[in-house]
Amino acid sequence: MIQQYRGGTSIVHRMGAGVKLALLAALAIVLSVYPHDAGSIAVALLGVGGLYLLARIPVRAFSAEVWRLRWLVLILGVALWFFASPLIAWISVARIVALVLLASLLTMTTRMGDLLAVLYRGLGPLSRVGVDVDAVAMTLSLALTMIPVVASFAGAVRDAERARGVRLGVRGVVPLMVRTLRHADDVGDALAARGLV
Repeated sequence: MIQQYRGGTSIVHRMGAGVKLALLAALAIVLSVYPHDAGSIAVALLGVGGLYLLARIPVRAFSAEVWRLRWLVLILGVALWFFASPLIAWISVARIVALVLLASLLTMTTRMGDLLAVLYRGLGPLSRVGVDVDAVAMTLSLALTMIPVVASFAGAVRDAERARGVRLGVRGVVPLMVRTLRHADDVGDALAARGLV
């Protein structure tokens, strides 16, 4: 889950957004391509945890990040356990968890404006072939900022379920979709009012 920026003075916070983005891409490639075994993927997960310590992210925040991934771990892990093997389930799930935690660490230690500035500069050469870099950058910005918003909507739906003593299960998607679509309409209206769409 992509999280919002948490201020800090750690070495990870002080690194440039471009460097962090490049490191994330390199680590993601290594995690994805390297033929892991049970031990090496465990070491990779410990390494990601070490990066959170290096960034001085509180243990509680790290635990919350891991907890948010519980359904992904459970559903994907059980499916792979039955249809492939326990080893493949462990390696695949651990690989995805490590990648998501790395992405969250990037957004927790880097201001969104800095990330978007790097992306904008990176996309710059595409303007020569007719790509509207401003539109792409704005789309990326909206997508990145919507993820924590939708996550907060999901949390509000769960809280409402608990307060009423009911479990909606899959039906809980309906109020989540209603809130999300209403928010998207509001964002669209705001962009239109500013002449951006």
